Amino acid sequence: MRDVVLDTETTGLSPANGDRVVEIGCIELVNFLPTGRTFQKYLDPEMPMPFEAQKIHGLSDDFLRGKPKFADVADEFLDFIQDAQVIAHNAKFDVGFLNSELALIGRSFLTSKVLDTVQLARRKYPGASASLDALCRKFGIDTAAREKHGALLDAELLAQVYLEIVGGRQPGLTLVANSDTSDTRSPAASAGLLAPARGGRPPRAHQPTETELAAHAAFVETLSEPVWNL
Repeated sequence: MRDVVLDTETTGLSPANGDRVVEIGCIELVNFLPTGRTFQKYLDPEMPMPFEAQKIHGLSDDFLRGKPKFADVADEFLDFIQDAQVIAHNAKFDVGFLNSELALIGRSFLTSKVLDTVQLARRKYPGASASLDALCRKFGIDTAAREKHGALLDAELLAQVYLEIVGGRQPGLTLVANSDTSDTRSPAASAGLLAPARGGRPPRAHQPTETELAAHAAFVETLSEPVWNL
């Protein structure tokens, strides 16, 4: 399963008011593991940067002048997300802006399946704040580098939050693919995604038996709204 965790920075809050995308950041996950592949572009919005927006992300007119326009990177962006499920925090905002940018250059809207982590967090933790900052605090994710909003940085933080929500990011898991080819364990075990068994024993290396698989399938049928179906 391939996911792309995505974030954008913009000139404002509404493409209907003429606001534009100024940064796109994406992180690739395959089977809930970071591959090390990313996509990040700063964009010339072809309009002055409002002061209030600049205070949030720090991207000035001078910095963005000469950067590529969305039309220049659209194909590369679409190739990166291609058939992946898109993961975004308040996805309606990011997808709305990206669809607006695509419409401006005569391209079709995104067709990717989209999972909104705000809705996912609210369903799993009702009554708790679902902001990215609050979820990072909840899971002990370091946000020290987040002096300003940044699309790639926020996508990296969101990827860690998403992994926590869907199953638990173990200590030591980083958003860098494991390049040690001598490690013969499964990717999940190598990255620390498999929790130790009771008593501190590591997870077994062999495959489950047919009987165990049948018992697991029967158990799954008893679950109400499991997180992987949200």
